[in-house]
Amino acid sequence: MQQKEIHIVNENVTPKRLQEYGVGVFQSISTKSALKKAIKKKFILVDGLIASTATMIVGGETIVYQHPPEYEKNTRLILKLEVVYEDEYLAVINKPAGILVSGNGFKTVANALAQNLKNSSGVDAVSPQPCHRLDYATTGLLLVGKTSSAITKLNQLFEHKKIEKEYFAVTIGGMATVGSINSNIDDKPAKSSFEVLESIVSERFSYLNLVKLSPHTGRRHQLRKHLLSIENPILGDTTYFSTGLELKGKGLYLHAKSLRFQHPVTNEEMYIESKLPKKFTKLFPGQLNL
Repeated sequence: MQQKEIHIVNENVTPKRLQEYGVGVFQSISTKSALKKAIKKKFILVDGLIASTATMIVGGETIVYQHPPEYEKNTRLILKLEVVYEDEYLAVINKPAGILVSGNGFKTVANALAQNLKNSSGVDAVSPQPCHRLDYATTGLLLVGKTSSAITKLNQLFEHKKIEKEYFAVTIGGMATVGSINSNIDDKPAKSSFEVLESIVSERFSYLNLVKLSPHTGRRHQLRKHLLSIENPILGDTTYFSTGLELKGKGLYLHAKSLRFQHPVTNEEMYIESKLPKKFTKLFPGQLNL
């Protein structure tokens, strides 16, 4: 099956030509010249029609990049991913630490999905595509679409905040048992809530806490920034940390543990969860069943 990448245009974009809008939206087309080349070779479709450099993007379009036949042979990445759930329309994988979800690099989760998932038999089957992002250092559940219609509907669910995500983190310092954080991120409103499940005394960090987190908005690095703002940064965070409390070499203690959403095709209520990484349960052995 020919590999494809799909991009859904937001409804409120400023109208512009495809050759301007499309730069950087596909992981394998990073420059304007590469985009124009793909358009001229008729590899780009907009709403199912072959695009030209003059095609206007006004909002809501589905843009598809059909990879040339040699793409798969020349860029095959060997990376084993844990598949937590899979059906004909979507899948959920457990993202490992230290890898990008997508982007212009070669080693990404997106590049490894096809080899880890079964081909969909749906009439609008496409190459599997991540429907949201997790930070490079974050582990946990990543939702993937396998058909064009499923990807579109999942993107709409995320846009309308109909997908509930729950994270677990290890934080530093004494903190309240429960609470919420309401502080702007990049001048935009942001809200996160937290619940401390267990705390242990630490010689270096005073206290370490196992915390359940729920982001109510989706700002970039929201949980990491919010926890630093209340002086309880996440253990192992080398970007958002308190002076003298940086921990190197252990990775970020932030895990996307569960997803709750309505299946975009069957309408079934889905609840998918994963186990905590071993580095969490080494600190909190009483939480082995989480």
